[in-house]
Amino acid sequence: MIKNDLFLRALRGETVERPPVWMMRQAGRYLPEFMALKEKYDFFTRCRTPELAAEITIQPIDIVKPDAAILFSDILVIPQAMNIEVEMKPGVGPWLPNPIKTTADVDNVIVPDINETLGYVMDAIDITKERLNDRVPLIGFAGSPWTILCYAVEGKGSKSFDAAKGFCFSNPIAAHNLLQKITDTTILYLKEKVKHGVNAVQIFDSWGGMLSPVDYQEFSWPYINQIVEALAPETEVIVFGKGCWFALNEMSKSKASALGVDWTCSPANARYLTGGKITLQGNFDPSRLLSPISEIKKMVWEMIDAFGKDRYIVNLGHGILPNIPVDHAKAFIEAVKEYPNR
Repeated sequence: MIKNDLFLRALRGETVERPPVWMMRQAGRYLPEFMALKEKYDFFTRCRTPELAAEITIQPIDIVKPDAAILFSDILVIPQAMNIEVEMKPGVGPWLPNPIKTTADVDNVIVPDINETLGYVMDAIDITKERLNDRVPLIGFAGSPWTILCYAVEGKGSKSFDAAKGFCFSNPIAAHNLLQKITDTTILYLKEKVKHGVNAVQIFDSWGGMLSPVDYQEFSWPYINQIVEALAPETEVIVFGKGCWFALNEMSKSKASALGVDWTCSPANARYLTGGKITLQGNFDPSRLLSPISEIKKMVWEMIDAFGKDRYIVNLGHGILPNIPVDHAKAFIEAVKEYPNR
């Protein structure tokens, strides 16, 4: 039995004494302990070494003490497994030397054997679960098919992903073929994670907001929903679409347990768009963690008041920034824990 199951109870829509709290990218770059490992090992070595991934996953549980752990990994391990080369260049970020440009390129993409290609992730889950010792739930994750396509076609990060969008609009048959291959792989991947003991999964649609509402319904949401439909009978599923407030109403009709909200959508609007019937997660602006600690606590309490304590998971509106002081991250978590007695 998980000792602190607040996160899972909130996902199920149960009444809670306070909302649970965790932070996207909490296992990472703002922690000195993480930076010490970064000095020794390159990015994908950290991802592919189960003992290191487990250590990084658990660091924030010991240091800032959130109510859930999220496995340290990366959304781009999926395209790597699908025969798409991915590097992580210092100062650049994700770099794909041979981006997808043609139908023939899409034909070369495979739906892999998950245990052969991504077994190291499952080993990391096994070690993490053992070391967590049921203190808190463990979240597994994947990128949305659209977000993975963005990197696969663009070849790197982008402010607009024009090449990715252009590929979809000029060659929609190939684009949908690629999206389906990513979807099939992601379903197999997340199902394997559930078998190894993750307690919930989150789908990150980091670049969904790059699409118009009409294009989102063609190139992103149907593929996310396939994943939700496949996973919902087996585990709790959270969908987070950055900049996708326009799709919240449609998303709320799915089998997802919770929807993530970024800081550009107010709690009142998020509740309105989702009909108040699904758990919401978010939406503190990560930059606001640079505010004075007293201000952070006040804003967190106001945020909880605005969302309501039930059917709500406190989180950031995107990943924590590298320049956030650890004390400020702790204050964010502590403010939630202090909420009932403030």
